[in-house]
Amino acid sequence: MSNGFILVVDDNPTNLAVICQALRTEGWQIRIAMNGEDALRKATQNPPDLILLDVQMPGINGFEVCKRLKADEATSDIPIIFMTALSDTDSKVKGLGLGAVDYVTKPFDQQEAIARVRVHLQLRHLTHTLEEQVRDRTQALSQALEELQHSHLQVIQSEKMSALGNLVAGVAHEINNPIGCVVGNVSAVEATIKDLFGVIDLYGKHFPNPGAEIEDELETVDLDYLREDLPKLVKAMRDGSDRIVCISRSLSIFSRADSDRKQAFNLHDGIDSTILILRHRLKANKHRPEIQVLMDYGDLPLVECFPGQINQVFMNILANAIDAIDESNQGRSFIELEANPNWIKVQTEIGVNHVQIAISDNGFGMSQEVRSRVFDHLYTTKTVGKGTGLGLAIAQQIIEEKHGERSK
Repeated sequence: MSNGFILVVDDNPTNLAVICQALRTEGWQIRIAMNGEDALRKATQNPPDLILLDVQMPGINGFEVCKRLKADEATSDIPIIFMTALSDTDSKVKGLGLGAVDYVTKPFDQQEAIARVRVHLQLRHLTHTLEEQVRDRTQALSQALEELQHSHLQVIQSEKMSALGNLVAGVAHEINNPIGCVVGNVSAVEATIKDLFGVIDLYGKHFPNPGAEIEDELETVDLDYLREDLPKLVKAMRDGSDRIVCISRSLSIFSRADSDRKQAFNLHDGIDSTILILRHRLKANKHRPEIQVLMDYGDLPLVECFPGQINQVFMNILANAIDAIDESNQGRSFIELEANPNWIKVQTEIGVNHVQIAISDNGFGMSQEVRSRVFDHLYTTKTVGKGTGLGLAIAQQIIEEKHGERSK
């Protein structure tokens, strides 16, 4: 191997001259040092490809020089060949034990020494080449993995949105027909009941003595109670029907199909529909009181976006907030939670050329480690079977890649 850079360290000028002359005939570049301190300085300032190192030198000997070079990260990988008059086994073992790659004793055969130097220079070159190949290959594999994960997220997102959108839209459609019939007939039922009671009152006016059989029946059915309770039942039916209509409308908003172009969308409608869908998870249960949802809405304009995808982001974040609160509540009593109610707060405001939506809760929050990995593909803090590690990764992709904004 030509063009190698070799540092020769020897305190004997004659030895230096002989060694350097032999090395230069092979086309290698040479620098010399005549003591240990000079060798350490030159090796650090301009690391060579190989060092030929004498052992017996004034000041710092060759063994100590080797030890210090191997302890320094900047010079630890430089191959060192000892060239010394010390030919005893202990010295050889010590030199190789300190990290030298070879040990040549003086007087040395010139051709043998050149051959050894050439071999170790070639090994160093191959090592560097292999490291570069491994680094390039690792980078290529990392990029391929990132692209695969990206594609995986896109496929999952597309499939989830398609399946969820079709399911929710189908449910909303199936609800609309029967509930439309109920809502349309409630008013008619109210009017009919009013008419029936009017007829009954008219009969009572003109026939104050209807007979024992009718009086017994009126007492059995408790007409006064029916007159008071039946309108309440009809009102409850109306309220329930209105509630179902509201849910159906929310499902339709949530499942709004995205085209290949952005659409003007009321973000508040998307948030409200998502919260309504999650209402069953917010209600009180045997473990905790109801989770309050606090709305602090700004005066937002319609926003150009992909509504279905934005709603999915709301769903992922709000569902995570509910999970976080339930996890934070473990070990806390119902009375304690009543005294310190759980809440999720949704704030919206308009900034300069952007709309900001902040969703917070009073759970325990995330550790710094979780915060640094929360958007990683497949990373989840949930127990086995309760989290895919895809929710926030997909949410980040939707906001940053689909809509060109930064999520945090």
